[in-house]
Amino acid sequence: MSDPKVGFIGLGAMGAPMAKRLLDWPGGLAVCDVRAEAVRPYTEAGADAADSPARLAEQATIISVAVVNDEQVRDVITGPEGLLRSGAPGTVVAVHSTISDRTAEELGAECATHGVEFVDAPVSGGAPGAKKGTLAVMVGGSEAAFERVLAPFGCFADLVVHAGPVGAGTRMKLARNLVHFIAFTAASEAQRLAEAAGLDITVLAKVVRHSDAVTGGPGAIMLRDRTAPIEEGDFWLPILRHVRDLGEKDLSLALELGARLDIPLPLAELALERLGPGLGVGASERQSK
Repeated sequence: MSDPKVGFIGLGAMGAPMAKRLLDWPGGLAVCDVRAEAVRPYTEAGADAADSPARLAEQATIISVAVVNDEQVRDVITGPEGLLRSGAPGTVVAVHSTISDRTAEELGAECATHGVEFVDAPVSGGAPGAKKGTLAVMVGGSEAAFERVLAPFGCFADLVVHAGPVGAGTRMKLARNLVHFIAFTAASEAQRLAEAAGLDITVLAKVVRHSDAVTGGPGAIMLRDRTAPIEEGDFWLPILRHVRDLGEKDLSLALELGARLDIPLPLAELALERLGPGLGVGASERQSK
């Protein structure tokens, strides 16, 4: 079976580098964007263009969508000039935008009435990952649809996982970004503490980026296949107890410093309370007192 032609809608900050990596896709590439200037570099490089999603669906049977929000995604798929107006049965529509999981499920059901496969396929790794081809893609959809998108997605991603049915890709992306943005908030709290202590926060930033690159950051403790309390004799018990003990010690010291400098550290307080239980090992005896 020959490689299918791929369509790409939305050539913005994320979509543009993703689509660029599809220019060498053996089956060919067709692109669509409301801005003519965004489309031009792709047609000059040999891609075809369409002036609407409906026209694009006449050319491609695997279509990636990377627009801004739920409203735009709905319009691209179900609008008057949307993909479903002309998408042939068997077409796969993959939405890379981070949308509501309920929107994904609703669009999946609507696509199914036209014989079109819908997958929610949000990405992680940002524009730098897209440019390098090192994105992670979390796919929600049928096993058959997942198999069909694996090869084209491999042009811009080096990790493509099947999260489950439609909606699961979005739910996994939301869980992943929960780590991301809570960590950003924690970083801002750390900067306030360091600044109050008279430290150069740009140097602190270098240290954080360096050590996270070595240790893996928050993902380094995401090692188990469930979140239940760890039982005695489990391999992970002594390891995560050690992580808890180090964390409780360092968080207590940071909170002591913050109190002396009159800098509130609400995330640190919450982390001290919930670190051990969150790791599945409970709070230490010192913290329980």
